[in-house]
This record gives sequence, C-alpha cells and structure tokens, in this order.
Amino acid sequence: MIRFNGICKNFGATRALDNFSLEIGRGLVYGLIGPNGAGKTTAMSILATLLLPDAGTATVDGLDVVRDAAEVRGRIGYMPDFFGVYDGLRATEYLEFFAAAHHIPAHRRPGLARTLLELVNLPDKADVYVDSLSRGMKQRLSLARCLVHDPRVLILDEPASGLDPRARAEMKEIIRHLKHLGKTVLISSHILPELAEICDQVAIMEKGRLVVAGTVAEITAVSRGARPMRVAVLDRAEELAGFLATRPGVSETLADGQEVRFLFDGSRTEQAALLQAMVSGGWPVVEFTEVRRNLEEAFMAVTAEGVEDHGGN
Repeated sequence: MIRFNGICKNFGATRALDNFSLEIGRGLVYGLIGPNGAGKTTAMSILATLLLPDAGTATVDGLDVVRDAAEVRGRIGYMPDFFGVYDGLRATEYLEFFAAAHHIPAHRRPGLARTLLELVNLPDKADVYVDSLSRGMKQRLSLARCLVHDPRVLILDEPASGLDPRARAEMKEIIRHLKHLGKTVLISSHILPELAEICDQVAIMEKGRLVVAGTVAEITAVSRGARPMRVAVLDRAEELAGFLATRPGVSETLADGQEVRFLFDGSRTEQAALLQAMVSGGWPVVEFTEVRRNLEEAFMAVTAEGVEDHGGN
C-alpha cells in the first residue's frame, strides 16, 4: 500500500533521509517512531507530495508520489503536526469548505460534514466557531477534514501532540475505528506507550535511516545489545548483586528486596552458565528470567545501537 524505496532528502548540508526504505501493508495502523530530527516529518511530507525526494521513490497504492502526485492526493488524508484554523468559520462550514476543495458536490456537503463530526465525536459542535474549540477538539476536527474525500490512506503527524489524557484516549478510539473502516494509517508520535496500544506494526528511525521495523511484539523482543534480566532469590540478594557485577557480560546490577536486576549481553549458553554459577554459589534462586522491554525501552535500546552501527553518520 505504501512503499519508500531508497529515499534521500537533503536540506543544505543536513541529510534528513538517508536511503530510507519501508513497506506498509494495506489496512494497517503503522507507527513511525524516532527522536526529533530522525526524519519522520520529512518522510511523511514526501508521501503527502509536499516535498520532492532528492533520490529514490515513494508510492501510495502503486502511484508514484512525484509522477502521479495529483492522483496520490486524492487517495491520502494528511494531518500535519501543526495546523491553523480559519477564524469566523463554524465547524460545519470548515468541513464544507474542504469538501468543496475536493470537488464534493454541493448538495452532499452538509450531510458529509454532519457524518464526519459524528465520527470524531463532535456532533454538538457543528455550529461552534472553530477558533473557540479546545486543542483536542481542533485536532479531531482536523482529522475529520482529512476524511472529507474518503481517502484510503491517512498520514497523521503527531496527532496527539499537546493533548490531555482524555483527549488522547478519544483520538486513540477514533484511530481504531478508522482501521475498522479499512483505512491504512501511518502515524508518528512521541507517546510510545499509546502507539504500542493502537499500532499493528512500527518502524524506528534514527538520523534519517530505518533502524528496525516489525510488529510491536517483534520490536520489543529485539535485543542486539544487553538484555534486561531479573533473578529472584530467597535471601542474600545484595551479596548476589555484588557477585553478578564481577561476571563477564553483566552490567548495571541493582538489588531490590529479594530481586536483582541487571543487563546481560552474553549468549544463551552463557546465560545458562550464569544461572549454574549462581546455584553453585549457594544462592537459593527461585526465578531467573529475561524482562521483556516495553516499546519505549526498545526504542531507547535500538536507537542507541543504531548510532553505534552508523558511526554517527
């Protein structure tokens, strides 16, 4: 449905995208994650036909975003991370204005505006002036604006930015509903726990490159570096922490009650040998397990590894 193939984009001496490639299947909610400056907004802007790539290609539903830009615009709805509203327009007038821009027949516009306001949970704001709405309501209205021409693909750049918890929860529910309607949704956000809740797959970017991509479960399981571990004992946890700190591959040991947590970058065989060493040392081990990372921890791990792998380029 969406494909980036070797995309490069420079702004002066700064390379915003560096041979960026990614494929997104139809009907998925796909999260794009990365620190500020990773290239997320640049990638989304190229997909939305607002920027031209310097090299490489990008397609939406098989259409090239450069060669077939007009057709691509008919198939996408783009919500930037910052948008303005028109003073003096009511919510319905705002949506009807954009419906006209997409050549929706005049007789259909009022009903379409009402339907979209229902979809984004703003039916009671139909006659309210747009500039008087709260930030969360403006975000939802902007999302409704993206839907006036019934696009197949939605590109949402930080849609939950600046929203309070209730407004973020409402936005999540709307995105889930859009997936149910068969939309393909590409979404960027800094609120990683919420992305983990709604995304089918995610991609992590760093310095304009793709670091890793996959399902949320696959991403959180990725561990090319040290793995977080936990060992529970009946007693002598502090003593065990000291012992573990001397073992190869172990770092950042921390005793907490009857548990010791640490990072381990050895092989599975070495992990088994470590357990044997603890038991042989007389510690009453009752549990020894790898702690699964959440999405935020996985993001921190793989971007740090990505910086090392790319040599800072």
